Amino acid sequence: MSQAYDLIVIGGGSGGLACAQRAAEYGARVMLAESGKLGGTCVNVGCVPKKVMWNAAQLAHAAHDATDYGFDLNLGRLDWAQLVARREAYISRLNGIYEQNLGKRKVELVRGSARLTGKGQVQIGASRFNAAQIVIATGGQPLWPTIPGAELGLSSDGFFALQSRPNGVAIVGSGYIAVELAGIFSALGSHVTLVIRRERVLRHFDAMLGEGLMKIMRDEGVEFITGAVPAALHRNGGQAMRLQLADGRELGPFDACLWAIGRNGNTAELGLEALGVKLDGAGHIIVDAFQQTSVAGLHAIGDVTGRAPLTPVAIAAGRRLSDRLFGGLEGRKLDYENIPTVIFSHPPIGTVGLTEAQARLQHGNAVKVYHSGFTPMYHALTTRRPRAQMKLVTVGPEERIVGLHVIGSGADEMLQGFAVALKMGARKQDFDDTVAIHPTSAEEFVTMR
Repeated sequence: MSQAYDLIVIGGGSGGLACAQRAAEYGARVMLAESGKLGGTCVNVGCVPKKVMWNAAQLAHAAHDATDYGFDLNLGRLDWAQLVARREAYISRLNGIYEQNLGKRKVELVRGSARLTGKGQVQIGASRFNAAQIVIATGGQPLWPTIPGAELGLSSDGFFALQSRPNGVAIVGSGYIAVELAGIFSALGSHVTLVIRRERVLRHFDAMLGEGLMKIMRDEGVEFITGAVPAALHRNGGQAMRLQLADGRELGPFDACLWAIGRNGNTAELGLEALGVKLDGAGHIIVDAFQQTSVAGLHAIGDVTGRAPLTPVAIAAGRRLSDRLFGGLEGRKLDYENIPTVIFSHPPIGTVGLTEAQARLQHGNAVKVYHSGFTPMYHALTTRRPRAQMKLVTVGPEERIVGLHVIGSGADEMLQGFAVALKMGARKQDFDDTVAIHPTSAEEFVTMR
């Protein structure tokens, strides 16, 4: 016998939780299916534990800088295992809070792997469920290279299972996950070799950001191997690894090799093919502007769609979907334009809107760019002198701001407010007319000439 609900959400990550709870607030009878820990990638092997490790790396940099400010510090060895234990205890508390919140909103949590068996029908183990509306929020999973010895390496998820710090680590990849983990490892004392296919990291972001970050990371001791296509990973006895490249070069030895080459949609076991649900080449579910799949009554949100794979995006899309389905807010949907993004590299990066290249492609000669580069005041006394850079991309005679990009200390915290301004259609003159807050790095955005 099948149990009936108004909404079934498959996946208890950030998007699934937000969607389920918002629907329940409208009075819908909701069931959420999850086979793993609540919170999904973000809470368990993504944003949250990464930020804890990023904070630890920031402390390591601050301890190094403190001597330049006159402090007599004797910095001891990092107890990696203790850091991991405290981090995991914090995450465990969050898992419990999410489960309590579901209970408070009367969302029924069913543990197990869900599979679609027909339109509006879900099976978990021997139990069957049905609902007029089903939302898939199963997230993504790391890609692994198809080369000999790939299994000797770690995925980005595997980073969080490390119980000790490797002295030497190769990170293969050039995206935001690769540079974030490289920065953490480097600051905490590992020698990092970043292995990339092209000449620059963060190729899908404004060129200023990738170029600036590579300069800073090199100054911090990170080694870059460019034009590199991995061919095999192997051990030559013991635990040390060597990475063979397609052009014959051999890198290493390394204590660990981490693959950060992208993520695919987590859809393999859902039974989507039998229902005719359309997927893209990376296994992401194709949806329209309203998160609707190719099958009526079946929706998808978050990383499983491959659209702006960010936790706040999944949350926003999930809440708006429930607003429309159960809150009577017809036409409610997420606007995917001008989504702000922060990369927790060292230093952090903030970006929103069009890159300079994208703006010139769309608007040609109507584009005018403002740029500022400087050493933040914090580093006036330090031997480390990472350079901050900022860029405003404007369009038209009114100089409407269509892109805003920053690399430097504090970029992560300053971006939110500037993203609101860009979303509201701010012009360069609006920035010029705003009184600067001095002395800060953020004031450069309102004093550029």
